[in-house]
Amino acid sequence: MSKFDERLVRLLSSKTYPPEDASKYAAELKHIAKEVAPIEACDKHSRFFKALADKTRLRILKLLEFRKMCVCEIMVALGLTQPTASHHLRVLENVKLVKYEKEGKWVFYSIADPKMIENMSKLNIL
Repeated sequence: MSKFDERLVRLLSSKTYPPEDASKYAAELKHIAKEVAPIEACDKHSRFFKALADKTRLRILKLLEFRKMCVCEIMVALGLTQPTASHHLRVLENVKLVKYEKEGKWVFYSIADPKMIENMSKLNIL
């Protein structure tokens, strides 16, 4: 008997749920998990919060909250190398927190959704 099966038997014997059909109950639990916590959505949310879990990226967001900036400005402001600044910007861009626009040879970054950043600030996330 697998650990999963042992846990299910223990749950059913606890009278938390009527033990008429253990496999039906297990299927119901899996269905609930799929509905309320789909893997794809949780994966997306995980990437979003991982992007916010770095102090350099949080500082970049605060700078871009002030105004749009090119990579070289962010580099100077935070004392970063170009590859490091670009890496952090790419992570923020991948989760749709920042966007960029080209102006000639220059690339300027800005907040993708100012309202979301404003709400995060109100919650003291930023």
